[in-house]
Amino acid sequence: MKVILSRKGFDSESGGYASPILPDGTLLSLPIPNTPDSARYCELKLTQGMTYYDLMRWLNKKQYIRYKALGDTKSQWHNLELDTECHLDPDIYPSVIERHKDWRPLFGQRGAAQTILDKHNIQKGDIFLFFGRFKKTQNVFGKLKFDPSDRDRHIIFGYFQIDEKILVSGKTIIPEWIRYHSHISHSDGRKNNTVYTASETLSWNAHLPGAGIFKFDKSLVLTKEGHSCSRWQLPSLFKGLNISYHDLNSWKDSYFQSRSRGQEFVIEESYKVENWVKELIAKNALL
Repeated sequence: MKVILSRKGFDSESGGYASPILPDGTLLSLPIPNTPDSARYCELKLTQGMTYYDLMRWLNKKQYIRYKALGDTKSQWHNLELDTECHLDPDIYPSVIERHKDWRPLFGQRGAAQTILDKHNIQKGDIFLFFGRFKKTQNVFGKLKFDPSDRDRHIIFGYFQIDEKILVSGKTIIPEWIRYHSHISHSDGRKNNTVYTASETLSWNAHLPGAGIFKFDKSLVLTKEGHSCSRWQLPSLFKGLNISYHDLNSWKDSYFQSRSRGQEFVIEESYKVENWVKELIAKNALL
């Protein structure tokens, strides 16, 4: 089983700020802005009567977000509007939108990032650990605001074990329950445009779903305490293993320097890493 640390959600260049850790510990990864796309922030449900759009208006006082529009090579700040579109991917939060009865979590990839996954022969049974930039929030007079005493950190917020890998280009029959996904409904025609479906349950534990989300726990934090986001405190069992986009120079005296850009960090197969992942999911998975 291969393990991929997969960067997703808001950061300094895609979105412009961290995703929120809600007061109850929920790690809410904000999908990056993108246009045209298949979802809008105002359509994504956070709670009954509250959407992602409502929350984001609280978090960003100026009500601006930064994103890269198609064909635009520079990030710019834009008003957060009711019709602002976003890229709901990975789609692993169960109740965020209305679902088809056959729905299972989905994840799409294409371009250079998918080339990396293909190069490492990522397939059925392999598992993504999704991480992103997060910061704690607090309730201030009935509104959620970022906690000024907290620092941005890279945190693992979800997992996804692959069931099926679907190459969208040239595919004549796409199951109805998958068609809504952005990589199908708004495909840009790239030859390696791919959608992954999650397994119904984990291959080693039939009591846990094949994909899911976590609540905040220190075991999920990648960033070394007191350091910038990209300086990680990886367990020693990772030393000596090949990690895509990285080499031996990534290991510093007291931390691991992760690449500032790059989405899919494929880790060399290792029983120790596999057991680490199993323990991480068993401890933190939300049922």
